[in-house]
Amino acid sequence: MKRYPRNMIGYGPNPPDPKWPAGAKIAVQVVLNYEEGGENNILHGDAASEAFLSEIIGAAQWPGQRHWNMESIYEYGARAGFWRLHRIFTEAGVPLTIYGVATALARSPEQVAAMKAADWEIASHGLKWVEYKDISEEEEREHIAEAVRLHTEVVGARPRGLYVGRSSMQSIRLGAEEGGFAYLADAYDDDLPHYMRFGDREQLIVPYTLDANDMRFAVAAGFADGEEFFRYLRDAFDMLLEEGRAGAPKMMNVGLHCRLAGRPGRAMAVKRFLEHALGHGDEVWFATRLQIAEHWRQVHPPETRERPSSMDKAQFVEKFGGVYEHSPWVAEKAFELELGPAHDRAAGLANALARAFRRASPEDRLAVLKAHPDLAGKLASARRLTADSSAEQASAGLDALTDEERARFEQLNAAYTQKHDFPFIIAVRDHDKNSILRSFEERIGNDTETERETAARQVERIAELRLRALLL
Repeated sequence: MKRYPRNMIGYGPNPPDPKWPAGAKIAVQVVLNYEEGGENNILHGDAASEAFLSEIIGAAQWPGQRHWNMESIYEYGARAGFWRLHRIFTEAGVPLTIYGVATALARSPEQVAAMKAADWEIASHGLKWVEYKDISEEEEREHIAEAVRLHTEVVGARPRGLYVGRSSMQSIRLGAEEGGFAYLADAYDDDLPHYMRFGDREQLIVPYTLDANDMRFAVAAGFADGEEFFRYLRDAFDMLLEEGRAGAPKMMNVGLHCRLAGRPGRAMAVKRFLEHALGHGDEVWFATRLQIAEHWRQVHPPETRERPSSMDKAQFVEKFGGVYEHSPWVAEKAFELELGPAHDRAAGLANALARAFRRASPEDRLAVLKAHPDLAGKLASARRLTADSSAEQASAGLDALTDEERARFEQLNAAYTQKHDFPFIIAVRDHDKNSILRSFEERIGNDTETERETAARQVERIAELRLRALLL
């Protein structure tokens, strides 16, 4: 048994309607990262200076030394950039979510007071703004706990959201296990919130962004100037608004940093974007991440449903062993494949079962064909069909044939079986009795090899339709 943990399907082609307040067509959520004073620095007990996300592109850490230029760049974010962005957003009346590094907040009490006075959400950005990929799970768990404790002490209320940022493979799980976060944000996988299951907990994820993010001013091949940043934000907004107007509203994330977007030339781009978005009135809902999380949980609470990829073999075969008529071995073989979240939906599981069927020997595939009943045949008359076959034949009216129609079906059944050595198979839910009869009369003249392939495709289609009913 192999299981693939990554979710490559998400909501698929038909995402849920978020039902944003007042019928808004797009939710716009802006994050301001407050990291200044929480970055790598030997003053903070780190081994080296910071080297990430500054005006010094390509900077390297200085082991055992402070880095004056790097420190002063970060200090600009706290001393000037924060206040410029604070003015822009408070004047526009647009709420912000702060990703606050706990140690940075502790070193910036006036900025914290301004955040609270503006009624902004202050979420946790961890204890320190450092790389967690090489930190042990136990130490990272301790950092999360200490971040919550220090944040609560400094802000006066515990954080309801967590974004580690420079995260490890266990950051999301550890955040869920902490148990007190309304949402986690270390994901870039969707334009809508979604749930992830950790044990018995359905943890809400409110994805973040690295594309509509001013960090691209500080990396190679990023934004060259404020105009380019504005155009990108505007185009992302316009695309998502267009989708919302077409009936599929989404969420737009914007990521800012005090020391980056707080610079005058970039701050003007932020201001122009806000003016563009505000110009669309009630079509836009500006919200904090916590507001989005609380709205989503109310409108789309987590579903408690069976997940095929999480079942044991006995459960899986019991549930899906009858999808291929009287052939549970197909489900047994499918169970051994690399199943994952994509196979928890009907289309994905249908593909897994079809793969098991397709890789089988010709003899086993033929046995599946022979396991199907005749259409409107003796088993149907005797009410000895499986529940699925009975319902399917009834859906096309094959349980209410005239004597003349029944005689014609029986004649065709006998001729087809005598010629091909297996019954005529068709996904009756795709047809009515007249189109079934026409297909019967057309296909009976085919050679047996062609009919084997045609019947096999119909078996797969029948399975897909049955799974749609099982996996609502």
